[in-house]
Amino acid sequence: MSEPATLQINGTTIDATFAEAFPMKATRLVITAHTPAWAMHAANSLTGFATSVIGCGCEAGVERMLPAGQTPDGRPGVTVLLFAVSSKELAKQIERRVGQCVLTCPTTAVYGGIDAGTSRAPLSDRAPLGSALRFFGDGWQISKMLGDTRYWRVPVMDGEFVCEDTALTVKAVGGGNLILLARDIDAALAAAEAAVAAMRRLPNVIMPFPGGVVRSGSKVGSKYKGASASTNDAFCPTLTGLSARSELGAEVGCVLEIVIDGLTDTDVGAAMTAGIGAAAESGRAAGLLRISAGNYGGKLGPYHFYLHSLAAGLDGSRA
Repeated sequence: MSEPATLQINGTTIDATFAEAFPMKATRLVITAHTPAWAMHAANSLTGFATSVIGCGCEAGVERMLPAGQTPDGRPGVTVLLFAVSSKELAKQIERRVGQCVLTCPTTAVYGGIDAGTSRAPLSDRAPLGSALRFFGDGWQISKMLGDTRYWRVPVMDGEFVCEDTALTVKAVGGGNLILLARDIDAALAAAEAAVAAMRRLPNVIMPFPGGVVRSGSKVGSKYKGASASTNDAFCPTLTGLSARSELGAEVGCVLEIVIDGLTDTDVGAAMTAGIGAAAESGRAAGLLRISAGNYGGKLGPYHFYLHSLAAGLDGSRA
């Protein structure tokens, strides 16, 4: 795809490059509880240690809060999204995380949150939920059908843990990203926080790293045997002028990355557009010098998000 050589938003240069993303499997879970606080306690626990599939098994995050009128049982709730590289790994992560972090949390219940539409999804697209966790009931658990959906009621010390039998899983997209190059740490943090806040207002996406931001961007491979990934020296300010791969000028003092996972490529693209606009709103005057993205020359995944195309319609952009 041909793009203009230069594009700026409020003086911030948008690199003529693309973010490269790859296929994943994902699900949405709806966690409800007696109060919003307890639903969030469970959601935060479930999505802990879930920043990258490289070391965590899955990538997960809180999507949004739900008022009582929008949940299956009429109680306040939270939706979380979980992403993994395979259906098998996703099912393992769901069972472990719900069993350890939601079943254990006072007053909670959990339901599948992907809309199956009017037809039943194939069994191969469903991960065990209550069908696996019901055994904690030690024979006292009760199954109940409501319409075409099976639920399990497991006795626990505060009453019952209610859990839908299975969770629908779908094909999804992982690894969308923005790289923010700034004059200093204050400017980089301000731009990154603004971008994450804008993206979190959109449905169907998560930014799985702490606060939505990652400082330890990585490249594939390492000089050390057995290490699958290592520091992205091309974007390390302390290596400017030392690494042959460096993409930084002397004015860049801090680089931060935002990784985006979404249920569809459209969702990821919309989030990236929102992030670019929010990050560059204050522009170069506030210290954000460039916005770039990470890719592997198109060899990692089939989803390519070209920054100029995403940013072209934003206010303040100019070639």
